[in-house]
Amino acid sequence: MVSTENFPSIQLSTGGAIPLLAYGLGTANFKSGSTDVDKSIIADTKTAILAGFTHLDGAENYGNEEELGIAIKESGVLRSKLFVTTKVYRSISSPKTALAVSLKKLDIEYVDLYLIHAPFWDEQEKGISIEKAWQEMEELHGKGLAKAIGVSNFGISEFERIAKIAKIQPAINQIEYNAYLQSPELMEYHHRHGIATAAYGPLIPITKGTPGPLDTIIEELAKKYSKTPTQILLRWAIETGVVAITTSSKEWRMKEALGVGEFKLDESDVEDIRKAGSKKHMRIFWTKNYRD
Repeated sequence: MVSTENFPSIQLSTGGAIPLLAYGLGTANFKSGSTDVDKSIIADTKTAILAGFTHLDGAENYGNEEELGIAIKESGVLRSKLFVTTKVYRSISSPKTALAVSLKKLDIEYVDLYLIHAPFWDEQEKGISIEKAWQEMEELHGKGLAKAIGVSNFGISEFERIAKIAKIQPAINQIEYNAYLQSPELMEYHHRHGIATAAYGPLIPITKGTPGPLDTIIEELAKKYSKTPTQILLRWAIETGVVAITTSSKEWRMKEALGVGEFKLDESDVEDIRKAGSKKHMRIFWTKNYRD
């Protein structure tokens, strides 16, 4: 069994090593409306953990923190072997209160990474600013309730606002990122300021981006490495130093994703994907909040 416990990882500036592959509880396991516990989400998440995923990416807004907590407990895997992320968005008026609720639902004493899910809220309506929210995040980190803290879907302008008041800079920014959405200016900013990057939607070029300039290259590389197109794209994200987040309800796809720990791409192939991908621009999520 391949496990992300021994998977390549990077060190976060606010603490802890984060595995470069994560099982995401958004999209496939997103729950809205019902407050009933969804047994299928528990089963899928437990399957992912037992398949080898140790990095679990959740969020308040996904509506399934309780299911994630139950899956962790039922898996029998030690809490210390897992890297658990959650995010605050709907309850942004008080990250401290929000995390207390999340920890109760998750039935754990701390999260390894706590993120502000997005900066897209009306500050007057919510009664809180990005600056105030970040100060509360710092307090949670100081109390050990969040071993590392960061953000998601933030741009350079939001980072510059935080920089003016922060005692601790965000450790990571989770963004939509793939070969068709490389965001070079933002990525350069991350690199310059020691901010790690996590990617959701890393498979967009093959799930929603076809036909496109990458089609032939991905097919050729899949044959060259005897891997699937999914594995090629996940490995590409990892080779660029990014945490790749993937999700599925199918065990064979989970194992397929974990298989990216078994090979590396040649530097020339990484560059070929980058160049071909830059010829097409495609954003799928949060489209109303971005000008591109």
